Amino acid sequence: MVDVHAVMIFRSWLLSFCCFTVVVVAKRMPYEFITERTNSYTLPPLPYDYKDLEPFIDEATVRVHHTGHHAAYTKKMNAAIQEWESEAKVTESAMIFELLHRLEDVPDKYRVAIQNNGGGYVNHNLYWSVMSPNPNSDEREPTGQIGIDIDEDFGNFSNFKDLFTKEALSLFGSGYVWLCRDVNQNRKLIISKTANQDSPLQDGFQLPILVIDIWEHAYYIKHQNRRPQHVSDWWKLVDWTAVEELDEWWKKQNIKYHDEL
Repeated sequence: MVDVHAVMIFRSWLLSFCCFTVVVVAKRMPYEFITERTNSYTLPPLPYDYKDLEPFIDEATVRVHHTGHHAAYTKKMNAAIQEWESEAKVTESAMIFELLHRLEDVPDKYRVAIQNNGGGYVNHNLYWSVMSPNPNSDEREPTGQIGIDIDEDFGNFSNFKDLFTKEALSLFGSGYVWLCRDVNQNRKLIISKTANQDSPLQDGFQLPILVIDIWEHAYYIKHQNRRPQHVSDWWKLVDWTAVEELDEWWKKQNIKYHDEL
């Protein structure tokens, strides 16, 4: 005969056990993937759902941008790295960060593929990381150390925003506009822009902490050819806490480069 009381006690114990043994796994930010040593990079999940950036970037755009364009760069980058490593009998993969920073060390046969597709992978990983949902359409401004540094290097946030927007609207064709730490200038904040899938990691030693994607596939479904509206909407999505976290993450990397890749 089943002891109902014992069953109830067991169920109560099991429920309590389950409640207290739940492990919360921290979600990795997309930029954390770029310092892996591998020849098989994964497409990082976004830190929000495809619909969450609406109304500023529509769900359809985010979905095709991530699962179409970003995924294609990931696949082609992996194929190029794997072919190169197989041909050269490489025993340890370099980080894609290193490859972009030292493109001159990549064989001619693979350099363009890694520049374009590796750049596309890294640029998008950074792009997704510095935005977050803004359902209340709040005006967002930097605070903390990043806010202090922007004031110091650009006069104030309004000046910085105007300069950054001007670069985004004047960039010819497809590319990106960046806010970077320039290691060669005592980590001063600078605004730079890159064409196509080029990366600021190729230019001296700039560490990107904020980026807007100016490729038409980033906004064409919603805004057609109206880039100014896309740029204006994008400012509502910039997450300055995430920007500061990325800035701090770069400081902790202490990345060292080999003499040869």
